[in-house]
Amino acid sequence: MSIEKVRAYFQELGMADKILEFPSSSATVELAAQAVGVIPARIAKTLSFKKEEGCILIVAAGDAKIDNPKFKAQFGRKASMLSPDAALALTGHAVGGVCPFAVPEDVEVYTDISLKRFPTVFPAAGSSNSAIELSCEELFTYSHSRGWIDVCKGWQEEQSGPSGV
Repeated sequence: MSIEKVRAYFQELGMADKILEFPSSSATVELAAQAVGVIPARIAKTLSFKKEEGCILIVAAGDAKIDNPKFKAQFGRKASMLSPDAALALTGHAVGGVCPFAVPEDVEVYTDISLKRFPTVFPAAGSSNSAIELSCEELFTYSHSRGWIDVCKGWQEEQSGPSGV
């Protein structure tokens, strides 16, 4: 079970007790936000994309959407999400619990700047009813992110009110 791999990973870091498990599903941004008790934007969703060999994981804010032109400029290819079967095969995590932890070494993980507006965020922890609260720097470090990137849209509008503040 992939939550056990994630738990073992965080156990080595002395942080396994930070993993939250819920009695109900947290498989979508909305469900995870309800389970954790935060706004959906603070859910750090992990999106899985095809690359020539293997896959790319992008961890982004719950209110962000992939911007196809930005994605193509960053990676030199069209954004093409993995099927649920391919996501499980390539990451070791099933859709709904895909996270950037305890993944094979050839999986490239990136963190999107849409997350940086929050002191802490909640990525999944390997199952469809788990999460872990991490600072953005902890997320970057523990996911072995290859870099902060800007490939999302939609989230900037959410941070400003009607007056643009």
